[in-house]
Amino acid sequence: MRDQTDRKRLEDKLHLHAEHLADLHRRKDEFLAMLGHELRNPLAPITNAVQLLRLQEQEGQVQYQARTIIERQVGQMSRLIDDLLEVTRITSGKIQLRPHLVLVGSVVEGAIETARPMIDQRRHELKVSVPLEPIWLNADPTRVEQVVVNLLPNAAKYTEVGGRIWLIVQQEGGECVLKVKDTGIGIGIAPELLPQIFDLFTQAEQSLHRSEGGLGIGLALVQKLVELHQGRVEANSSVGVGSEFIVRLPVALDTAPPLLNPKEVNEPTGPSLRVLVVDDNVDAAESLAVLLRVLRHDVQTAHDGPAALQAALHHRPEVILLDIELPGMDGYEIATRLRQQPVFGSAVLIAMTGYGQQSDKDKSKEAGFDHHLVKPAELEQVQRILAAVSK
Repeated sequence: MRDQTDRKRLEDKLHLHAEHLADLHRRKDEFLAMLGHELRNPLAPITNAVQLLRLQEQEGQVQYQARTIIERQVGQMSRLIDDLLEVTRITSGKIQLRPHLVLVGSVVEGAIETARPMIDQRRHELKVSVPLEPIWLNADPTRVEQVVVNLLPNAAKYTEVGGRIWLIVQQEGGECVLKVKDTGIGIGIAPELLPQIFDLFTQAEQSLHRSEGGLGIGLALVQKLVELHQGRVEANSSVGVGSEFIVRLPVALDTAPPLLNPKEVNEPTGPSLRVLVVDDNVDAAESLAVLLRVLRHDVQTAHDGPAALQAALHHRPEVILLDIELPGMDGYEIATRLRQQPVFGSAVLIAMTGYGQQSDKDKSKEAGFDHHLVKPAELEQVQRILAAVSK
């Protein structure tokens, strides 16, 4: 006979501890999702206001400079929020790749366009080298572009104003090698920091005159995304020569290019549409409504669930831009009720929300939404949908 009482108590204690940790992890994910939603909400009206200013025909130099500063900072804030949420999804295994045959050159081109404002702001010289021979990857193009979009601003951030950045793409055997090099800030990355450079919340030491530290999650996100593609990433740095990040991804075994559809080119505005904008953030709703009216659409607004249903019945909109979290009735219930009425069977429902996880998109689709846009949505995204409806 052996007394197992202490062992059983220890097992029960460990079990309770594991449950507690799982509950903390779940609540952390819920908190970050809610935080992302709340941070995105004020960005939406700011973005709308900036896009409205961009449409003005007469813009002075001072107005242009002020607008471009706001655009850059809003874009930076949006990327920080996205990175924060992406790392959480990846570390919890909630991210899924959508790979297909993609040309590396097109991915790099898109990444450069996204990162260009920060590079230009710091007056860096960007040198790009992409081979004439096409390099194909079997990869998720959005995620690969995200890798480059994180590496380029990282190089810009840690390079003195007026420095140089190189983006080099080449094929070495069965690998696509993508290098991002910079002239740095003169000291490079400290040798003791290199082994931890891809860890979460790790940053190079910040001097008092430089405050663009970010959250310390961009490189961790790069490593996770590269590893999901069966690739690897490394960092090199030497005193006085800046830093170099090297990404290696397996090239596609089947290099037969896919059939490419001609790029759609939509007119900025199509025929006038009846549009309903629903958002409890009055600034967000009204600023978007002004934008759409400038584009010659007939727009009504509502700021809660019951008012949205009443406005829809009275206005009979062809397109409804609908926030999810609303007082009185949420966007999912509104969409469900509208789809139950034949008169709204062909109406285009667009969810505009701060929640952007795949589970949120699946839920909006089940409720009857045709599109799911994450705040702050680009005006071009909305225009493309409206142009398609106008056809």
